[in-house]
Amino acid sequence: MHPKNIHNGKRYDFELLQVSNPKLKDYVFKNEYGDVTIDFGNSKALIALNKALLIQYYGLVDWHLEEGFLCPPIPSRVDYIHHVADLINNASKNSKGLDIGVGANAIYSILGAQVYGWHMLGSDINIDSVKAAKKNINLTPSLQDKVTIIHQTNHAHIFKGVIKEGDFFDFTVCNPPFHNSKEEALKATLKKATNLNLQKQQPNFGGQANELWCNGGEGLFLKRMIKESLLFKNQVNYFTSLVSKKENLPKIEKQLSKLNAHYKIITMEHGHKKTRIVVWSFTDKTLNNS
Repeated sequence: MHPKNIHNGKRYDFELLQVSNPKLKDYVFKNEYGDVTIDFGNSKALIALNKALLIQYYGLVDWHLEEGFLCPPIPSRVDYIHHVADLINNASKNSKGLDIGVGANAIYSILGAQVYGWHMLGSDINIDSVKAAKKNINLTPSLQDKVTIIHQTNHAHIFKGVIKEGDFFDFTVCNPPFHNSKEEALKATLKKATNLNLQKQQPNFGGQANELWCNGGEGLFLKRMIKESLLFKNQVNYFTSLVSKKENLPKIEKQLSKLNAHYKIITMEHGHKKTRIVVWSFTDKTLNNS
């Protein structure tokens, strides 16, 4: 994890977290090794854990997430935010970021505002996600002046209609839908359940259609994003996105090179899981295309 990540090398302190969110107590137990933990295949337990983490470590007053929406792992999500901070040299509290696909959890917008004091604009094509995200922002007064959530009404566009004339963003962040279809997403979920030894129950890790899958999956989504970013090259300093599938990198790099963008790939590791952040810019020539 990033050196600034407060979760780096630490186990969850469930005793402390239960104070922040007493509801978490319903899901805490000792496993066969005597370790205090929760069932990470239980969406209700994950939501309770996230609420506790956000209250305890990130200054939220409250946070809600209905079952069925994507429940993000906080330690890896804040890692992304710290890497963005490195990219813009931590910048100032006046820095402005665009969160593409903000989701009902609004996690990147929340963390950007609470950890670094950034002004965040979050957009989403799902009106239910937009409504839920707005409710989460309104639960914490310190977020209300820092985070704005808007509905992207045109599913054919990513930046168009969101970035207005005269706008400037220091960076964008995105966690794109990475599956091609609902069937592929379900297969991946069942595989994850097997890895977590959850075969005896139906796992529910959450996620709506636009959060987990789209036509063409992660690869095509990022190709579209890169092509459209060219139209806003003078209004965004750094474009960034997570890349979950390593096999998508060659096509992504090819597309970036085709548009003469400067780029680099940042690798993040969380336990046994490895993911990447692709960063590109049309102005910063120091990005070394590697």
